[in-house]
Amino acid sequence: MTATGRRPDCHTAVVDHLVLQSFVHVAMRTYELCTPSRPLSCFAVLVGEITEEVALIREIVPGRSVRATDPAVATEFRSGVVPRFGTAYENEHRGFWADPRELLRIHREADERGWDIIGSIHMHPDWHRIGPLGERGLRLSQEPTPMDVYMFANTRWPVNMICYLERSGHGFQYAVAAWAPPSAPDATTCPDMDFRFWSAS
Repeated sequence: MTATGRRPDCHTAVVDHLVLQSFVHVAMRTYELCTPSRPLSCFAVLVGEITEEVALIREIVPGRSVRATDPAVATEFRSGVVPRFGTAYENEHRGFWADPRELLRIHREADERGWDIIGSIHMHPDWHRIGPLGERGLRLSQEPTPMDVYMFANTRWPVNMICYLERSGHGFQYAVAAWAPPSAPDATTCPDMDFRFWSAS
């Protein structure tokens, strides 16, 4: 995944609560299908505009992954991702790589409305509960993993959101955070962004 063109820096991400809920509902359905051997990804593209250092997210558009179908992506994971982040990423269900053709379509449709692709959002499940026994000590959250930082550095999108989702006796709970891309290609962390809800009324 690569971003094209230079976009203005922003420090705040703003989204309508109902727009975010559309992603959360898809994430919950995906979560239900996850198994220890099939950690399915839930990814979407953020469409909107950036003005005065504020990213206004107008739509969240589901994305399709080519992680398991594109030979070039498979090679990237074998040669670059697995040696760097571990053998868990040999699993074709680990990691998300957005279909470039779909990104182009989303960009064209957004451009017709005066918007742009400004970022992405993806789900982190409570892997310490539903993952393989050997990975139950790995606690995900709305914080970026090293693999996330790597991907955010590659896309260079201004807004990178993570939705942490867990299920308990009280149903689903979730937390969302927004992150700017890392400041340098070899950085190990991402600057956090203010994340706010907005309402047109």
